[in-house]
Amino acid sequence: MKPVDIIVKKKFGGELTRAEIEAFVRGCLDGSFEEYQLSALLMAICIQGMTDRETADLTMAMADSGDRLSLSQIDGVTVDKHSTGGVGDTTTLIAAPLAAACGCKVAKMSGRGLGYTGGTLDKLESIPGLRTDLDADAFIRQVNRVGLAVIGQSERLASADRTLYALRDVTGTVRSLPLIASSIISKKIAAGCESVVLDVKTGSGALMPTHEESLHLARLMVRIGGMTGRRFSALLTDMSQPLGAQVGNALEVEEAVQILRGERGGALLDVSLALAESMILSSGLMHSQAEAAGALRAALESGSGLEKLRAMIEAQGGDPRVVDDTGRLPCGEVRTDVPAREDGYIGRIEPQDVGNAARSLGAGRYRKTDVIDPGVGVIVNKRVGESVVRGEPVFTVVSRRDSDTAEAMRLLERAVTVSPEAPDPIPLIHEHIGPDDCAGRNRGDEFA
Repeated sequence: MKPVDIIVKKKFGGELTRAEIEAFVRGCLDGSFEEYQLSALLMAICIQGMTDRETADLTMAMADSGDRLSLSQIDGVTVDKHSTGGVGDTTTLIAAPLAAACGCKVAKMSGRGLGYTGGTLDKLESIPGLRTDLDADAFIRQVNRVGLAVIGQSERLASADRTLYALRDVTGTVRSLPLIASSIISKKIAAGCESVVLDVKTGSGALMPTHEESLHLARLMVRIGGMTGRRFSALLTDMSQPLGAQVGNALEVEEAVQILRGERGGALLDVSLALAESMILSSGLMHSQAEAAGALRAALESGSGLEKLRAMIEAQGGDPRVVDDTGRLPCGEVRTDVPAREDGYIGRIEPQDVGNAARSLGAGRYRKTDVIDPGVGVIVNKRVGESVVRGEPVFTVVSRRDSDTAEAMRLLERAVTVSPEAPDPIPLIHEHIGPDDCAGRNRGDEFA
């Protein structure tokens, strides 16, 4: 079949067959589609959308375009989580150890960050000695022994996605629900997990900033995930301000450890517990929210969640003493406060500005080849709705002696608004979406 025929069919709103979709994905790898033809079809999909059946076929074709990892040798139901990304979003380092302490087999493959701050791998690699490049056999052995492993995705996993994502990034076709869903789910299918909990962010710092768009994306991914034979569920969580109080790789590890030690709580803990609860229920280990919530609280209070993190760090070659002494983590030598300019209440903290401030210090990447400084970042001292006095530090910049902090300071000053009255509170968790919540919906082209 000719590429131009497939492009024209979708251009005029036709429904592509499985064979046509497989030819498109195969064309990414064997050159049978020119780059401009791939780009044209991506634009046609972005404009015309796809049915659920098309999106599921695209997902499976992409999953089959590279290596597929079998986790059949792991004793128990494997579970993974995926976040659509945000600022101060360190939930994996809290939810995964707690879920593992409750009996889950958490087999997680993660990526690196390109944007605001580092990804989960970058955060973990700020722990001295820790490796995320385990091979498949070592990964499986560790999940069986420890109950938890977090490693990097193979370059050969869902290979077509890499080509298509790079093209989407430069052709204005990123915000297409079928393309977003198939990209995320294909990698999860290829990674082999039987059960996946999705953390879909909503708010100004999210991939989909409005509640309606985020909800459409969450429902679509749960539907398509179910059509592939796996169990998918999702939480719609808030990203209208940074989730955690520390933004930057080692800083976020430090906050996660402090939470698991029971030394601090707040929004990051609350969302992490909700995700861990969904992981337990999705894996079938427990059958009621009350039972799962009770087990998680016990794991937190007893320190067994912290011990799972310690065991994972040690198994992956890292220094396990960081869970007792976070001073072993890399940290910038200079701290500079950004004070409030007036009395009142915090009315807004723009997460993108906070994330970009951390990135300007070296905590994130502008290009994939950029080297991250694990010890720099931003501490968020206030949350939206809290009172503040003029001169009180809203942020603290953590930098190096030779850092140029001017851009970070500018962004942080812009990020915060002080209001005379406290704003209405925004819920941390907007909705829970299970398989039954998505029945009867067919098209994946809303907001395409």
